[in-house]
Amino acid sequence: MKARANCKINIGLRVVNKREDGYHNLDTLFYPVYGLYDELEIVPLPESAQETEFVAEGIQLDCKSDENLIFRCYNQFAKKYPILKKVKITLKKHIPFGAGLGGGSSDAAHTALLINELFGLGLTKEQLADEVRLLGADCPFFIYNTPCHAEGIGDILTPVDFSLAGKRLIMIKPNVSVSTKEAYAGLVPSGKTLGDPANWQTWVNDFETTVLAKHPEIGAIKKRLLDAGAEYAAMTGSGSTVFGLFENNTECGTASNLRILEEEFSSMIIFNNTL
Repeated sequence: MKARANCKINIGLRVVNKREDGYHNLDTLFYPVYGLYDELEIVPLPESAQETEFVAEGIQLDCKSDENLIFRCYNQFAKKYPILKKVKITLKKHIPFGAGLGGGSSDAAHTALLINELFGLGLTKEQLADEVRLLGADCPFFIYNTPCHAEGIGDILTPVDFSLAGKRLIMIKPNVSVSTKEAYAGLVPSGKTLGDPANWQTWVNDFETTVLAKHPEIGAIKKRLLDAGAEYAAMTGSGSTVFGLFENNTECGTASNLRILEEEFSSMIIFNNTL
């Protein structure tokens, strides 16, 4: 059984305040990008199998196999639902790490979705979201995989009527990765929320205040996207990917500007297509 574990972008991200448990309350809009995804396959092994197998291809994993969220997700379900058999899990990794795209969280959520279907657990999306919440704050989003307003630590989700259909999205991942810990270092919560969705083009990502200061090349990419005619450009998540949204037309030389961008950042563009 196979799944395409897609990534996401954040349209605006406010770090509202710090909680007593040490985490931060956030306010953001998660938007799924179905065109960039990891390939995931789960196949049951014979009854005689002693261990679950995990095969990783594509981008090299940044952790040991048994520490990967996919493996942790399977083990979590196996302990709770004895019906689960040993399986072979194959991951073809395309979504880069340290990019703010939620690739690992998506892998975990889609593992849960596959397990639910493969073994007939009959869990609802709400139940699956509760299960994967233990693995990561943004894992529940990928269970629903539709535009959502996210609050709390990113796990309180409200589906929203929001669409970027027809717009061209370019995502550029510079040769630097940013950990969540690094992004939070020195960050002062803004105390603000996103505001009116009708004004989404004015929304900001609070993490840019710390990340762009440490990595000016990320800010330079954002500026180039805006200079090329993007109606909106921002870092997604805690970085380091920057994305630009363009009207899909040829007015004001946008088409020629996009061609220049494609040549300038050919080695860094990880997605360039119409949504």
